[in-house]
Amino acid sequence: MKRTTLSHSLLNIILVFIESALTLLLRLDPELRKAAYPLAKQGTLVCLRLYLPHVEVFATFSYKGVLLDAQLPVDRSEPDVVINAYSIQVLNALTSHDSETTEKLQMRGEAIQVQLVKQFITQLGLGSLIQGIVKKFKGGSTKKKPSTEEMEEKKHNYKIRIAEQQTQINTLTIKNREFETTVKELQSRQKTLTIVSVVATIIAIGAIIALLMN
Repeated sequence: MKRTTLSHSLLNIILVFIESALTLLLRLDPELRKAAYPLAKQGTLVCLRLYLPHVEVFATFSYKGVLLDAQLPVDRSEPDVVINAYSIQVLNALTSHDSETTEKLQMRGEAIQVQLVKQFITQLGLGSLIQGIVKKFKGGSTKKKPSTEEMEEKKHNYKIRIAEQQTQINTLTIKNREFETTVKELQSRQKTLTIVSVVATIIAIGAIIALLMN
């Protein structure tokens, strides 16, 4: 009795972790949400009967996610789809996107719902969970590598910018030289004017002295 209670408690803990992983995966994988939507719309209840070890799990699809329980929900009399398989078969189906592996699982129920469950299991996979988590940590989206045409266009734009900057540099260089020439001319004129002014002053002083002596 103690062993049965312990096994049941351990199963509930495992189901909680799996349910959390499914919830996360449904948020990260839009294709998986599409596969789960028609099942959630119908409130499909799936009974998973595993062998080696013998375990019975009930999965209820809803808009909140996939709810897992070790017992039949109180509001349901029987499941819509029953899956009978060995644990290793289910593990193989859940870890790959292989439809052939999913087809090998024995399922009973309405044909449409059985097909929808198969599509969900095929879309479900641990690889998708890992990829989704990686994308989430990277910021949802990876940068697309530029195409050859885009690279050529960028190179062309860079060349145009470089040419425009070179033209501006040449123009500034020419203006700078013109400014230097103008400054030199002004300095030369100022020097000449200073000399002329000094000479004129000397002549004026000499003329004044000559007038005074006469």
